Amino acid sequence: MDDLSLPGPGNSASAAARTPADVAKPSAQRIALVLWLRKTHGWIGLWGAVLGLTFGISGIWLNHRAVLKLPPVAQQRESIEISLPIPAPENAEAMLVWLRGSLHLADGAGTVRVEKAKAVPWAEKNADAKATAPLMQPEHWTFNFATPDVIIQAEYWMGNQSVGVRTTRNGFMATLMNFHKGVGMTTAWILLVDTLAGSLILLSLTGLLLWLLTHRKKVVGVAITVLSLLAALGIITVSMQV
Repeated sequence: MDDLSLPGPGNSASAAARTPADVAKPSAQRIALVLWLRKTHGWIGLWGAVLGLTFGISGIWLNHRAVLKLPPVAQQRESIEISLPIPAPENAEAMLVWLRGSLHLADGAGTVRVEKAKAVPWAEKNADAKATAPLMQPEHWTFNFATPDVIIQAEYWMGNQSVGVRTTRNGFMATLMNFHKGVGMTTAWILLVDTLAGSLILLSLTGLLLWLLTHRKKVVGVAITVLSLLAALGIITVSMQV
């Protein structure tokens, strides 16, 4: 395990000058470091095992779904119209609050996007070549509510008496892929995934150190690491140019 010089014909004098304590001290330090790295490596791997399995399965599915012709992800879609209350919500934020209650969603869920009224692109002039009042597209409100297994989108056009709601319910694999991509996830999940990313970095570093400390052919380990890094950078560069 250790790269310590052994006594031989050419170094008997130097070996005799070194006491047993001098020889044992660096070896004990190295052994202690290796044991600590192994424990750290193991605990980090245990922490990320479940999340790593989740991301591994969903990652393989995402990467090869087109090439391997994997079966489609099961999804169920439905569309409904919900009549507005009387009086109707005055603005988009009030509509968002009302939709949460009508759809039985958690407080704070959902985002809203407001598209202001604008002239439609096909508005024409009259036969006398006099500009007419442009045909206006009414204000458009879009509401999105997402969890890993359910995605809800609601649309409202100013002046309508109802809101169109489209609901997509995901099957197991679709839900798993949404976990992978972070769709509809809370800040807590995002922070948890950040710990997994940090764990992968630490696993790489501790694995490299363990190799260097427990193998005599350190150059081989460094060469493999550099080559894998260059290969990854090369593939990324080529992919970005396609």
